[in-house]
This record gives sequence, structure tokens and C-alpha cells, in this order.
Amino acid sequence: MEIRGESYRILSNGNTFQMRQIFSLCVIVLFSITVYGQSGNRYLRCIGTQDSLFSKVLNEGREIYVQLPESFSKNSKRKYPVVFVLDGASLLPTVIDAHAYYSGGFMPEMVLVGISNHKNRTRDLTPSTPENSQGAPRNVESGGASRFLDFIEKELVSYVERNYPVTNYRTLIGHSYGGLFTIYTMTERKDLFKNYLAIDPSLQWDNQKFLKKAKRSLSGRDYKNKSLYMSLAGPLHMANLEITIDNVMDDDTGFTLFPRSNLEFSKKAKSMTQEGFSFEWEFFPNELHGTVAYPSIKNGLVSLFNWFQMENIEKINNPKTPVADLRKVIDQRSAKLKAHFGYSVPAYPEDVLNTLGYMSMDQGMPKKAKMYFERSLAFYPESSNAYDSMSEYYERSGNYALAIEYAIKAYGLSGSKYHKDRLRKLEKALTGNRQ
Repeated sequence: MEIRGESYRILSNGNTFQMRQIFSLCVIVLFSITVYGQSGNRYLRCIGTQDSLFSKVLNEGREIYVQLPESFSKNSKRKYPVVFVLDGASLLPTVIDAHAYYSGGFMPEMVLVGISNHKNRTRDLTPSTPENSQGAPRNVESGGASRFLDFIEKELVSYVERNYPVTNYRTLIGHSYGGLFTIYTMTERKDLFKNYLAIDPSLQWDNQKFLKKAKRSLSGRDYKNKSLYMSLAGPLHMANLEITIDNVMDDDTGFTLFPRSNLEFSKKAKSMTQEGFSFEWEFFPNELHGTVAYPSIKNGLVSLFNWFQMENIEKINNPKTPVADLRKVIDQRSAKLKAHFGYSVPAYPEDVLNTLGYMSMDQGMPKKAKMYFERSLAFYPESSNAYDSMSEYYERSGNYALAIEYAIKAYGLSGSKYHKDRLRKLEKALTGNRQ
């Protein structure tokens, strides 16, 4: 009996989790401009640029929606980690919001890719075809997860890597059948992604056929440097509210097969003692299957990237911290990030280093200021702003020759009127000092 999943969403809150066919993910604000006697549509924001590719594996076209980071520049060679979001037309806006709020301090800037699943969703996201219709939608094709995973691995990932500024550090997010597919991917082709975020996954599918296999997979494979976040929504029994997280495993009815499946897998994942495997499970008793995606995406991303959060903030904020100690803090963070990403990345955002440099100058600590500006240049060698900041450091120090040298580099990178005018100003100042 299907009591959680597609049909359960209708029973739980009267709001089905339909895969809406959205061709442009725009948040639209409708209002009337009564003052001028006219009305019309206005866009508060537009998100997710639509793209598409034809899949030879699936023999069909597939739409994707891509959100680039705020710092993205066509003229930059910088690349970013990438997040793939199943049911992208529905979930990508929430991922974008969570990422926007927590990017920088809690997680890195990333390219976000929403995969459309509004057609053939059950076919693509389920790993088997039940022998009977029990526990599955009727007259709907299923069991195509292996082919859909081939499409992602052999076609989609390479397409995104060719056309967008991404690295091979990947995260996969899925809800319900998408959560089932997320765990399927982790157990079948674990190296395709670094992080897996499975939201209220439908592990009861096909009378737990995949679940039983997945539990065995966790025991026999190396999951070092992999991270998994799972969530579970309430209620645990739609006809008996006395069933709680503490006693649900004692129930053997079909009503609790969904949460019991979730708990079985989470128990197995928690028991893994492999070094480098990170797992977090979270229960949302006051959320429904159709609403749990919202808090799970935020909490899940923060959990998966908990290692990214800045450390030693008290040393950076303390004006008495020696320059050598600050260099050590930056170098240690650089090493930590490289260990997780597998490649070198800036230890801090450019604006953070820039701000720290100017604060140090204003507080009469030129050695610290120079150190921050030097680190900014090392991490962001294509930034005209980094060169301009170093130019201003030397200007304040009275070294106009070096100030001009860095101003020339800033102007060469930007070609902006601001940097051109600033260069002329420095040249005049240097001439005036010589006379």
C-alpha cells in the first residue's frame, strides 16, 4: 500500500508535490501602478538560466537550469564547485535562496544546476520495477534509475563541465524519489559526487528491494571523503499520532514502512566508522513530506560544508595578534580547503581580505595591511581591485613609485576610467614630490 510518496502528499496537506513545467524560473511580482493609471507585470528577480541537451542514453532532450555565482565574470578563469538538483524546476529556487544566505561563511560559492524531471520522473528516479502495483503509481513506467544515472555521468556532467565554470567537486540533492535516487547514486557510483543530500527519501520503494542492497553496499565499500545528509518528515503514521520516533520501529504495518525504511538506512550509515565519512540524519516532526525540502536544503548544505566554516575568527579580530600568527591562520585554512576540495582555492573571499587590509591601515598597522593585500593578490591575481588596494597601501606609505606600478597593473586589468584617473593622480603626485 502506497502511504508515503506521491499519493501521501495529497493526504497529508492537500498540496501535491507536482513537477511543474517551468521554462523560466522567475519570481514574479504582480502589482498595479495606480498613480500613473496603468498596471503590468514586474520581475522582482529572475533565476536559473534555461539550457538543454539531447541525451543519446535516454533518447530524449533534457532541460536544465543553471545559476552562476554572484562573483562570476566572463573574463575570469575562476571555477566553482557544482551542485546538481533533481526536480530542479521545483527545488532550485530554494537551493538558490539557501546558498545566497549562507554562501561565503558557511559554504563556498557554487554553480547550481537544476535538472528537470517533470517528464518520466518515476521512470528515471526509481531503481526497480515492482512486480505488482503495490507501493508504486499505477500505469507509470519505473525502474530506469540506472539509465538516468548513465545520462548524468556520461552526458550531463561533461556537458556542464564544457559549458560552465565548474570543478569536479560535486554535490547531489534529491527529494522523495529524488532522495531515493540520491542514495542509489551514492551506493552504485559513489565517486561521481562528493556530497549527497537525500530529503525524505522513498526508501520503501518496491518493498525495500533497493534498501536491502544499499545497506550491504555501505558495509563493503570505501566511503572516505564522502558526506551524506538525510532527513525524515512527519507524521510517521497518518492514522495513529501515538506513533513517534521512539516507537515507530515497533510498528509492522504498511503505514510506517516509509519512516522505518529511512531509519533502517540511517542506522546503518551511523554505524559506519570509516575515517573521512560524514553522516548526519535529521527528523522534522512538524514538517510534511511536501514541506520538508525547505529546511532540509538549508540544514543539509550547512551540514555537508561544516568544514568550510571559518576558524580562528577571534585571532583575526584581535588587533594584538602578531602578523606571523595571522599568516599561519591563512596558510592552515588554505591547506584545509585544498584537502577537502582536492585543489587549491582562496582561503577567504577577496572582499574579506580587502576589508581586513584597509582596517589594518586605518588602525595604524601597516605590516598587517600589507600582509592581507599580498594574500589577496596571491589568491586573486586577476583582480584589478587587489592591485588597486596594494597601490593605495604604497600611496599611504609615501612610496609613489610602487603605488604607480600597482596602479598600472590595476588599469591594465580593468581599463576603467576610475583606474585611469587614479594612475594620472599618482603620476602627478610623484612629479610634484620630485620638484
